[in-house]
Amino acid sequence: MFVFSLKSQDRLDTCHPDLIRLFNEVIKTRDCKILCGRREKSEQDRLFKEGKSRVQYPNSAHNRFPSRGVDVAPYPIDWEDTGRFYIFVGYVQATAERLGISIRCGADWDGDTRTTDQKFNDLVHFEVK
Repeated sequence: MFVFSLKSQDRLDTCHPDLIRLFNEVIKTRDCKILCGRREKSEQDRLFKEGKSRVQYPNSAHNRFPSRGVDVAPYPIDWEDTGRFYIFVGYVQATAERLGISIRCGADWDGDTRTTDQKFNDLVHFEVK
């Protein structure tokens, strides 16, 4: 069984209770790192300017409190191994379904199970619907 670092747990604690419940279940069998929970205006503005977010403050799921969005990566992180991210996304989606939590992820924004129709891939993003 894996556990979150204190930093990951602090980030997760800024999130919606369903995301906390989901990722506390995921961490039991898949090592992962919480990259971001709630975002303040300055961070959201920076990410938008860098092209790492498509929405400006306060329109991101990360800008609410509690945050309805969370960025999570399989650990250890290898940004070049995108296949590993897709496997992780599938595991998170299956876990959410088992727990009765409705989520949307940045690997399949429209939820049609096709990943080739994405204009913006955000493989680490998960949000409560």
